[in-house]
Amino acid sequence: MSNADRHDSAIGRTKRALDAAATIGKRLNAVLSLCTERAFAAAEQIDKATGKDIATGILSGIPVLLKDNICLKDYPTTCASKMLERFIPPYNATIVDKLDAAGAIIIGKTNLDEFAMGSSNENSFFGPVLNPINEKVVPGGSSGGSAAVVAAGIVPIAYGSDTGGSVRQPASFCGVVGMKPTHGAVSRYGLTAFASSLDQIGPIAATVSDCARGLKAIIGHDVKDATSLVDCPVIDLDAVERTDRKYTVGVLADSDEIAVTPDVKRVILCTIDKMKQVGHSVEMIDFPLLKYAVACYYIIATAEASANLARYDSVRFGHRGTDDVSLDEFYSQNRTEGFGTEVKRRILLGTYVLSEGYYDAYYLKACKIRKLICSAFDELFSRFDIILTPTSPTPPFGLGERLDKPLDMYQSDIFTIPASLAGLPAISIPVGKTENGLPIGVQLIGPRMHDETVLQAARTIERLTKE
Repeated sequence: MSNADRHDSAIGRTKRALDAAATIGKRLNAVLSLCTERAFAAAEQIDKATGKDIATGILSGIPVLLKDNICLKDYPTTCASKMLERFIPPYNATIVDKLDAAGAIIIGKTNLDEFAMGSSNENSFFGPVLNPINEKVVPGGSSGGSAAVVAAGIVPIAYGSDTGGSVRQPASFCGVVGMKPTHGAVSRYGLTAFASSLDQIGPIAATVSDCARGLKAIIGHDVKDATSLVDCPVIDLDAVERTDRKYTVGVLADSDEIAVTPDVKRVILCTIDKMKQVGHSVEMIDFPLLKYAVACYYIIATAEASANLARYDSVRFGHRGTDDVSLDEFYSQNRTEGFGTEVKRRILLGTYVLSEGYYDAYYLKACKIRKLICSAFDELFSRFDIILTPTSPTPPFGLGERLDKPLDMYQSDIFTIPASLAGLPAISIPVGKTENGLPIGVQLIGPRMHDETVLQAARTIERLTKE
């Protein structure tokens, strides 16, 4: 965010952001709802405190948008699903309270793949999000709405959730910065669960500095979240800006099993050359387990999804059709109507791999591979400070191009999934473009709890590639 933005009135910034969200955001189908009254009330309080001896937070007066699977009290949280089309949560997610305390102005909610299941943001009950860079290609998913509103300049920071790459991949496709923190560093309380051992809220921003500021505002232990870390990473914003450190970098950019496009290869090699020229130690590495990562992830994630989404029974809450049927028909009818195709696919797959006779063959084996991936990262981080990969093996693909090709769709997350399985901090930063102007991002992965190191390395590369 610019210095001019920081010194403008909070009400002025909020009005401009709301106007842009109502026009540009709606045209891109990136914004699902606005909380205008709440936003102006918060902005008024910020302006009253300005210039007085009243403590203000690190996001004081900055408009932000939340992915619509994060609960905001008294405002819709739909998860972009017919199942929750009219759900109004009676409580805030923990990050909402943290953002309020940091002085952020929450102005509304962004579109997403239904229940955060997808890699293109075409699985929303409310229709696909358009990529502001090129409206004929996807913005990525599942946090495509949050990436799009930042890329379109509606807000400087938005928040998404990342299960297997759902913050990083759309950040890459929209040419912005997106980070998944160490698993457990940010509370999941109030985040609608997809896969509990993988889900993590993370910031999307126009710059690494803003991403660091957005993460610092929400990080911390939460007694309401059983997966929350007691000792969380510390983010020193001044340390993030120091870019004189020389890193040992392991680069995973190519593999016989992965079709990395020429444009992506070119951008990665250009980034590597620039790093070498200023003294960073860069070495190409192998990661043999990468070819198993997608299968491993989709077994574990869908198994957890089938359990988490079992609660949507249309009795306590959720879409509800006619009651003039038997109980079995009632459940079947409402879940059939309430869930979209991709959600049903994942529930069925997850139920299958957990069923008797298949648990050992699929789920247990996937858990063993996940442990091997964690061990492989431990070995790599004994030699390297940072692992660098493409964020996605391809640039943004066309709208509708992969809707009927789920396996091709899943492969777009092949580089982001390993860090999710291992619970490691990872960030995507834009470093180049294709010949026709589509953005390409690189991903940096760091050791567990070294979120500040990841941000600092990202800031270093950001400066290097913009010079």
